[in-house]
Amino acid sequence: MEDQETNQIPTAETISAAWFTQQLRNAGMDVSVAGFSAQQVGTGQIGKCIRYTLEYSHGNGPASLVGKFPSDDPTSRATGVVLRNFFKEVRFYQHMQSRLQIRTPRCYYAQIEGEGPQFAILMEDLAPAVQGDQLKGCDADVAEAAVLQLVGLHAPLWCQTELFDIDWLVPAATAEDDAMQNLYAAQLDGFLARYGARLAQDEQDIIAAVAKAPSAPLFRRNPDPFSLVHIDYRLDNLLIQPVDRGHNITVVDWQSISVGAPLNDVAYFLGAGMLPDARRLCEESIVRAYYDALCAQGIEGFSWEQCWDLYHQGTFAGFGVTVIASMLVQQTQRGDDMFVAMASRHARHALDHDGHRYLA
Repeated sequence: MEDQETNQIPTAETISAAWFTQQLRNAGMDVSVAGFSAQQVGTGQIGKCIRYTLEYSHGNGPASLVGKFPSDDPTSRATGVVLRNFFKEVRFYQHMQSRLQIRTPRCYYAQIEGEGPQFAILMEDLAPAVQGDQLKGCDADVAEAAVLQLVGLHAPLWCQTELFDIDWLVPAATAEDDAMQNLYAAQLDGFLARYGARLAQDEQDIIAAVAKAPSAPLFRRNPDPFSLVHIDYRLDNLLIQPVDRGHNITVVDWQSISVGAPLNDVAYFLGAGMLPDARRLCEESIVRAYYDALCAQGIEGFSWEQCWDLYHQGTFAGFGVTVIASMLVQQTQRGDDMFVAMASRHARHALDHDGHRYLA
């Protein structure tokens, strides 16, 4: 086995049995991989995931693993570099995963050249757990299990100022405080031209109103309280395994992790992950369960009234991902359907909670 082959960051095309052997041995397994088969899984917009089924000539290791690589689409690859998506996800597995309690896949390898686009991540394959379906949505049981997993992300480093010393977690400083608003406004016309006809008029109106409202929660800096946030916490980024008393949820796609408002993750998930009628019946009880679990982790000085109000403000968290990201990644039919569903559900979520009061 040559060092050059095993030390170089692989691509989906150059990955080898010798490389798999080295990574598993690095993890303490006495194995030799003789061969493998590969099949692309998931429908990522920035990266692509491939399931590798392994054959061994010596020892017993995982039957399969999942590799993550940059998208083949040049636009998506460029977006991943500009937004530091590739860099953030690699750094998450290298430095942050072990500090959190949220359930994530075991990582065997995570490396990147500079800030990308070339990177590779090798992870545990969690089959028979299945990826959530953003278009279909989920029921209240899955939603509560998913939201409670967020406590394991938010609570361990809740309001820890050390987070601001980690440059890749903190949005880059800009000369303009309204940079995010300008970016949103720049993409709005294209977004509405592409998707507006599939949205209700009041949904289009509130999406457009955000662009003209510097006070919109989407554009606020320096949240209080703050924590690590996933940013893109939605069904397509969850692996779901039914168990006797509920569901085990494992969270993937850490390419947007940042410091931000924790209730944004909660509102983003419930707004996009549930159909509006189903969400209205259970969202307050789910948010209350999240709040109670935070308190059980020792979070103090955070009232239920504050939590509930921040959840209302968090209904705008999905507007940016929907309007901006939809215009910056490869366009696909499923992607279009997903962005329409998210736009409609996020807008309806904000309208349900009198969102226009935050846009004055």
